[in-house]
Amino acid sequence: MPPHKLTRESVVSAAVDLADREGIAALTMRRLARHVGVEAMSLYHHLPNKEALLDAMVDRVYAAIELPTPDGDWRSGLRTRSESVRAVLLQHPWALPLMESRQAPGPANLAHHEATIACLRAAGFGPAQVAHAYAVIDAFVYGFVLQETSLPFDSGEEAATMVTDGPFGELLATYPNMTWFTTNVILAPGYSFEREFRPGLELVLDGIAERRADGIPGGAARPPAGAATTDT
Repeated sequence: MPPHKLTRESVVSAAVDLADREGIAALTMRRLARHVGVEAMSLYHHLPNKEALLDAMVDRVYAAIELPTPDGDWRSGLRTRSESVRAVLLQHPWALPLMESRQAPGPANLAHHEATIACLRAAGFGPAQVAHAYAVIDAFVYGFVLQETSLPFDSGEEAATMVTDGPFGELLATYPNMTWFTTNVILAPGYSFEREFRPGLELVLDGIAERRADGIPGGAARPPAGAATTDT
């Protein structure tokens, strides 16, 4: 890319492309400069340092996520948002550890959090309930993507081969519950780990909906079962 065509947006796009193909560890300002065909110093006319580049890359990822709206059904909005987060992170797996780490978040990053909080507030959640719901949804989605991208197989067929033909299968005989799970889940027709995402997300949303139905002011925690109560 000739230097006179270089823009901030084109630099960010090139950085995202490089990270997608080679991983975030491969991304240096010098490597990026070679990737776009300029000297490294040319990049600093558009972004002052690598941290600013990472901020912009993460913001680009946030911009691709479908946001919920405060005037829609909160559960449907958060379901769509969560499925979109997963899809975008599977396209850009390098972004997962960076999503919540930025000290100078960009406008798409802030708009994403604003929309999610607005959706929960519009549904009647109090401050603590919003915090709890937001935390558990992201813990599930981010954790699922991390597990999904770390598995030693890419399909149900590969998983079945791993547990029947590899050393893993030889060890199962001494673990009866693992054997049961493998037989009834992994070796069942049509198995894939990704199919666990939607049922798992529904469990999370069910739990959030139950806390909302409790009507606990401000999202205070429900007393543990059997706990003594004090009349006031």
